[in-house]
Amino acid sequence: MFTDVGGLKLLTLAVLAIIVFGPDKLPKLIQDTMGFIRKIRSFADTAKEDIRSELGPEFKDFEFEDLNPKTFVRKQLMGGDEDPLGLKGMKDSLDIRSVLDDRPAAAVNAGSVSFEKPAPAAAPSTGSPLQAGERPPFDPDAT
Repeated sequence: MFTDVGGLKLLTLAVLAIIVFGPDKLPKLIQDTMGFIRKIRSFADTAKEDIRSELGPEFKDFEFEDLNPKTFVRKQLMGGDEDPLGLKGMKDSLDIRSVLDDRPAAAVNAGSVSFEKPAPAAAPSTGSPLQAGERPPFDPDAT
């Protein structure tokens, strides 16, 4: 949420706060804001502990982060932190630079999956090779 706030934006906010609230009231305002944030956090933590204690021992592994749909699906369908389909290994081995440079990518899972093109099968010989300047036969069904 706040990952796009850079140094220039923080400096602008600090200068604006000094102008609006003044240098005399600003330390008190920061102290009050931090106290309010601490109270909200402690309230949320006690509410979480109350809910866990009311749910009982059968929900001892319950985490509130599991209520996030992404986390819920990952835990219920994919087995939590496990990777039964091997998708993490494929993601880690994918080298986007090799794709952009038209170089063959590295094999995944010690060679069980390869992104290299298979060698073409030997085409059945239908006749003599073409001479210089000779046009190949035309196949209207292939176009």
